[in-house]
Amino acid sequence: MNEVPQKVRFHLPGLRYNYPLNMLFLSMLKAYPQYFREGVEIASFYGEFPTSLWNGGRYSNGDQCDAKFVTEVVKNINAQGVPVRYTYTNPVLTKEDLKDPYCNFCMKAADNGMNEVMIFSPILEEYIREAYPSFKLNSSTCKEIRDIEALNEELDKDYYMVVLDYNLNNQFDILSKIEKKEKVEILVNSCCVPNCPRRGGHYETVGKQGRIALKNRKLPADKQIPVPGWYCKYGDMNSLYTIQDYPTFVSPEAIWETYVPMGFRNFKIEGRTANLFQIIDTYCFYMLKPECKDQARLLLISNLEKSRVITVNRPRPGVWP
Repeated sequence: MNEVPQKVRFHLPGLRYNYPLNMLFLSMLKAYPQYFREGVEIASFYGEFPTSLWNGGRYSNGDQCDAKFVTEVVKNINAQGVPVRYTYTNPVLTKEDLKDPYCNFCMKAADNGMNEVMIFSPILEEYIREAYPSFKLNSSTCKEIRDIEALNEELDKDYYMVVLDYNLNNQFDILSKIEKKEKVEILVNSCCVPNCPRRGGHYETVGKQGRIALKNRKLPADKQIPVPGWYCKYGDMNSLYTIQDYPTFVSPEAIWETYVPMGFRNFKIEGRTANLFQIIDTYCFYMLKPECKDQARLLLISNLEKSRVITVNRPRPGVWP
């Protein structure tokens, strides 16, 4: 009798910019399962509907979704059996921010018992637990928990998932001591340099950027507030092919040969604001069989062109003299 393969659950980035890619990739998994590594499952699509005051991790530069888009995206993703996971990890929220009408609308649009929120702020966590008890709450990597006792305490709390600090990825002496591995989510392709001393500051800056961008939407051009910049030579320049020497990098071979046998099941791919072609390559790298990657990538890109997500411009003819 054949054994049922272990589910290897991937959490994919993007509710706005990567939405068409994610839906096509999910369709490909269902239509061409033979292209995929054993046990691959899409466990959630995570992110925000820009610009959400509660959002953390990535800055969306003031773009904003309308009500119809939000409700349709949530409905379409959930119809495929996949949860929406909001990344509401802004570390600089105040109690006044809990009244934000747009974020509350997004919560109500997904308040059906299927969806999740990635959380960091204790203020927001308390509010969501009281106002939207149907949502599963996940503890964010932004907390930067590295002590094994503190990590196991976090796993004992009422969280659906706890995202591991990326610096612990290959520290197997610590990973082996995790008591509830099935609740741990591992960020496999972090573009941050290991032990980045600016990571916490980056999260705070993103929170401030979003707040100012929302204020600027209501101000005339001559009254605009300067948005604080952020530059990181690692995060801004790194790709799948520049991070593989980092001790925090997790390869697909390691997932199937080491992490899954240890009891880990959940793996997060970052890339909410990544270049489209970089994220396509990353998806193919992690979830497709090596011998099927090229064929599947071509199928995916061709369908993105047919859907007009990718536009290929034809050269214009010159004028005959």
